[in-house]
Amino acid sequence: MRAVVQRVSRASVTVDGAVVGAIEEPGLLALVGVTHGDTPEQARRLAGKLWGLRILDGEKSCSDVAAPLLVISQFTLYGDTRKGRRPSWIEAAPGPVAEPLVEAVVAELRGLGAQVQTGVFGADMKVALVNDGPITLVLEV
Repeated sequence: MRAVVQRVSRASVTVDGAVVGAIEEPGLLALVGVTHGDTPEQARRLAGKLWGLRILDGEKSCSDVAAPLLVISQFTLYGDTRKGRRPSWIEAAPGPVAEPLVEAVVAELRGLGAQVQTGVFGADMKVALVNDGPITLVLEV
């Protein structure tokens, strides 16, 4: 599993003109991608890493200050652009594989006590955010 994580002041995701998930205070936006061999154990580890990642003000984590997270599925994180100008998506897991694993990340975060908002899997989403810092990291588990 792979995630691009941004420390944000606020963030939201809109589908068909309606906001489906938003955080209105400092927290993390996590774009989560899944590849073919990923497992529920990796989803659990990614959730733990997101919850404990010390990139908020004062080197705090979401778990330290009860900061919210916005988690959005992002199959393009496994796009391959090494050849040509059109990305290949062959490394991205198909929806029936990826969706349960993204949901497992969200469920694990909530089980840890996190306030989590989400996008809509497979939808055409518009993401708005204010990157704070800016701080952006790529996590792989």
